[in-house]
Amino acid sequence: MRTILTSLLLATAFLLASAVQAADPVKHVDARAAAKLLKENKYMVVLDIRRAVELEDGHIAGAKNIDFYGKDFADQLKALDKEKPYLVHCASGGRSTKSLETFKQLGFKRVYHLDGGFNGWREAGQPVEKK
Repeated sequence: MRTILTSLLLATAFLLASAVQAADPVKHVDARAAAKLLKENKYMVVLDIRRAVELEDGHIAGAKNIDFYGKDFADQLKALDKEKPYLVHCASGGRSTKSLETFKQLGFKRVYHLDGGFNGWREAGQPVEKK
């Protein structure tokens, strides 16, 4: 009886963990997968959370800039449409990884994190736009 109960508890825990992962609005993608998403989804918003001065070195075409270190970062995110899909990145992935919890808390439905950030995008040979 104890073995059956333990098995049922483990199975329930596994199913709950799987459900939580399935409900996670954040997906991690590399540069190639991100480029494919951008090509296939005209509603995808590229959200570059680097400092404005960093964009002078280049950016992904059409990217919207919201500075992660800006005092109003969360307020600017709140103003965005939570239903749209977002590709979020910084320079190498540190700031954007830290921002993911904020996206979840604010109720965003689909967030794609560009692993490796803009540096990974560039290293993968993806197109870069300069002002």
